Amino acid sequence: MPIKSCSMSEDVGIAYPDLVNLYGCTIGSGTRIGPFVEIQKNSAIGERCKISSHSFVCEGVTIEDEVFVGHGVMFTNALIPEATNRDGTLQRDGDWECTPTLVKRRAGIGSNATIVCGVTIGEGAVVGAGAVVTRDVPDYALVAGVPARVIGDVRTHGAKPDHHNRLRNLAPAMGDLQ
Repeated sequence: MPIKSCSMSEDVGIAYPDLVNLYGCTIGSGTRIGPFVEIQKNSAIGERCKISSHSFVCEGVTIEDEVFVGHGVMFTNALIPEATNRDGTLQRDGDWECTPTLVKRRAGIGSNATIVCGVTIGEGAVVGAGAVVTRDVPDYALVAGVPARVIGDVRTHGAKPDHHNRLRNLAPAMGDLQ
């Protein structure tokens, strides 16, 4: 898989460069990219980020500094995905509208989350594993579920050695959101 036409600092870490697909993107200093990651053109990754294996960062996504992207995270960039135009011809660049997505600094996105385009994930926010984010996530919010809902504030519930136990204690509250 290629690394083509990317603007990257020399200290970007790509452990397996033959196992990534990076093209037309910008990647900041100190960022680490896992295997089987695709980062498309017109996307930007900030400094000191970690993009874990099997993740897909499509065109129109901006990830600010110090963001964690877990394994298998998927971003989208079209609100109405279509393969063809109304006349039946295959869509090409310029035939569809790319809807941008922003992930603010120090946010964390858990494994297998899906981020639907057009949202902003706030500074320091945490998206739980498997969540589907369809709306903006406030700064420092902890969101989980399908669709993702706010279940807490990371300043109160997370980022400490016992954060897993704290998250488990919040799990019953997630059932109340449906």
